[in-house]
Amino acid sequence: MDPLKLTRARPGAPFTVHFDGRAIQALPGQTIAAALWASGVTAWRTTRGEGRARGVFCGIGVCFDCLVTVDGRPGRRACLVTAVPGADVRTQVGTGHEDAGSGESAHEEAAGSEESGHEESGHEEAAGRDD
Repeated sequence: MDPLKLTRARPGAPFTVHFDGRAIQALPGQTIAAALWASGVTAWRTTRGEGRARGVFCGIGVCFDCLVTVDGRPGRRACLVTAVPGADVRTQVGTGHEDAGSGESAHEEAAGSEESGHEESGHEEAAGRDD
């Protein structure tokens, strides 16, 4: 059943984001997690220890199961980040820093985020507590 029909919602025009190179549709105001789910994608991260698939668990930003890399920035919670046209969303492997190529440690990146005022500061360390 289409949830838009149930709520009689009239969202704006859909736009495209890219997930691992695949074009998917998103609606204005929709989170990355919602856009992925609507496209049939239910897992977009693997744990660093055993490579287990993860997607949305809590859906409210408390856990860190839904982490993705967005426009080259690892450790973004897909359930909190609003999809924007043209975003490049990638499956996150482990902490995501292995593929980031910046050479920064999670602590250095978190400190940089605090200085710039970004809300996601500090979650990189929590994201590393995986199986």
